Amino acid sequence: MLLGSDGAALLLLRKEFPTLAYIELPAYDVTYTKKGSFFKWKLLLKLPHIKKTMTAEKKVVQQLVAENKIQGIISDNRMGVLSKKVPSVFLTHQLNVLSGNTSYFSSKIHQKIIKNFTECWVPDVSGPINLSGKLGHLTETDLPITYIGPLSRMARKDLPKKFDVLCILSGPEPQRTMLEEKLMEVFSSSAKKVALVQGKVHGEKTKQVLNGISVYNYLETAGLEMLINQSEVVVSRSGYTTLMDLAVLNKPAFFIPTPGQYEQKYLAKKLKEQGIVPSCKQENFTEKKLKKVSLYKGLQGFSARADYSDLFGLFERE
Repeated sequence: MLLGSDGAALLLLRKEFPTLAYIELPAYDVTYTKKGSFFKWKLLLKLPHIKKTMTAEKKVVQQLVAENKIQGIISDNRMGVLSKKVPSVFLTHQLNVLSGNTSYFSSKIHQKIIKNFTECWVPDVSGPINLSGKLGHLTETDLPITYIGPLSRMARKDLPKKFDVLCILSGPEPQRTMLEEKLMEVFSSSAKKVALVQGKVHGEKTKQVLNGISVYNYLETAGLEMLINQSEVVVSRSGYTTLMDLAVLNKPAFFIPTPGQYEQKYLAKKLKEQGIVPSCKQENFTEKKLKKVSLYKGLQGFSARADYSDLFGLFERE
């Protein structure tokens, strides 16, 4: 097995799977803006770079296939990591890509890219009760879609509670830092026991206590799983990976979507309207907002797939 990624994501993968070989792929270098409303226009300006990165990805894959180093591909939203010579799977929950008034066009472009792959695996369930909503479900399509259920390496465990609130930070700068500063300000005078995971994947793991808050720079899966199970409620972005983990763990949560990130805003709004998870804008968050968590149903009834052998049969058949 060969890992391929870039930046902090590659660093985390190497820490999670230290025995696996890896390659560094070209970086998309997508960052957020301080003002959320500008994010879409910044992304549009990035399109030439994204297209160039996809071309570079294809060259890397072409070389790997030619050298017989890979016999199959699972691409987690890496649009240029595919080959017609080996089975290539695109892993995504975004069959529709939300971008405001350009959502129709961004969705059609993404669906056209997906068609180049052998199969598209969607980490969700196909029925009406699902996690991704319109992001991962189309009314009509000829895409080779397989719903594989929520993905998570975590499991629910009955552990003694250590923290009242666990804050999990993620995503590109500067919005990651802006949310960290907001949460540190909100909970610095709190009587609650609070932990915060910064999501800064660099150097050695560290833990320090700042203003009564236990601050971890980052945690690998096992450590984060334990911390979530030891916490009463999680405050985090409404990113889909986090959403799947919390659903599998059946953990009460409060979401703060990234400003300007249409997908996170949609997911937070959907779950709030369905009475599942409360949420609010970043600038409006206060400790009192957490009182709403008990009034919502929570992420119940979702579990990760127990056996993936039927899916990997694709590579054996080829």
